[in-house]
Amino acid sequence: MFDLHNHPIPFTVKYMLVLGITFLVALILTPIVRWIAFRVGAYDVPNARRMNTKIMPTSGGLAIFISFAITTLFILPHIVQTVLPPNQYHDWFHYIDYVWPYVLAGGVVILTGYLDDIFDLRPRYKVLGITIAAAIIWFMTYTRLDNFKIPFGGPLIGFPSWLSFVFTIIWIVLITNAMNIIDGLDGLVSGVSIISLLTMGIVAYFFLPVPNVFIPITIFTLVAAIAGFFPFNFNPAIIYLGDTGALFLGFMLSIFSLQGLKNATAVATLTPLLILGVPLTDSVVATIRRTLNKQKFYLPDKMHLHHRLLQLGFTVRGAVYLIYGIASIFASIAIILNISGRLGGILLIIASLFGIEIFIELVGVLGKDRHPLLNIFKYIGNIAYRENIRARHQGKQIDLEQTIEIHPIHHPSGKKSENDD
Repeated sequence: MFDLHNHPIPFTVKYMLVLGITFLVALILTPIVRWIAFRVGAYDVPNARRMNTKIMPTSGGLAIFISFAITTLFILPHIVQTVLPPNQYHDWFHYIDYVWPYVLAGGVVILTGYLDDIFDLRPRYKVLGITIAAAIIWFMTYTRLDNFKIPFGGPLIGFPSWLSFVFTIIWIVLITNAMNIIDGLDGLVSGVSIISLLTMGIVAYFFLPVPNVFIPITIFTLVAAIAGFFPFNFNPAIIYLGDTGALFLGFMLSIFSLQGLKNATAVATLTPLLILGVPLTDSVVATIRRTLNKQKFYLPDKMHLHHRLLQLGFTVRGAVYLIYGIASIFASIAIILNISGRLGGILLIIASLFGIEIFIELVGVLGKDRHPLLNIFKYIGNIAYRENIRARHQGKQIDLEQTIEIHPIHHPSGKKSENDD
């Protein structure tokens, strides 16, 4: 039997072989998971809210998880010889000590998503499953949100344990659900996850203030597992991620991003927010839109980014490619931020926020006729539009004055009061 541990080859070669094995395991498992999905009832039937026109098996994320778990639990511990030195969170630390709590918590999320794909669980039960997994992460690892650096010169705010627990749970639940929300087109979440994870892996390897080689090793292994599933999920897909996969990928992104947020630098704070720009922006805008429409923020609608792109005439592939491009822009900004100075970082963030707002308004994700920033520029640069706005405003004032009538106060005695004169 070929022994990777004792064979005198460089770690890089061993690791590339492991990534190849991970890819092949996911590639082989996906058709099996697809076959099982039909037997257990994990499939989507076409309806008004779904994009599919035929019955589609879900729970494809199970293949990703199994491939990832096999590699991280049974293969990587034999070739990763690095041992992290003791710090405030742990004693001497081997790779298996680092990774098994994440696999355990990910398994809880996978179980939650798989049950939802079969039985269509109520949202509260899905949130409960994610919360349990997030609690496992907080209690069994050092991945937690225990401080926050206000960007660009602000103070470092430390949190007591109970507040750290609350913020960690909230962050993990929000990011996990944000990824689930954008899971509306073939290959969308799996592709965006690959882009985001690759960026996190690069940042973790080159830019983390406290190096931790376990983080990029684990991230790139997950990327290989997703890549093995991806050919079956890209348009035209023959299997969906389902909540099994979308929740799991969102969960893993949330905990990897927390490992960047732990560091007391502004860049470490902003980097994961930028890397997760697509799901975070879509979720925040959806909440604002529903609030403006006087709807409950958690009710679904068809105004998410991928919905609007389809309504504008994009094909499924075209919309997915465009969102891949947006995710890549966010990823590039995150990397550039790590090599820029403070002033450059500030200008980069301002330009990014400006570009995001312009894009949101052009696509119409906020809703019909909601273009506040574009209207400001139109008011400044278009004389006819400016005069029209002024005329409408003056017309409203005239109409208001015409509707006000002053009625004298009549008293039963026929006498005037002192105020009638």
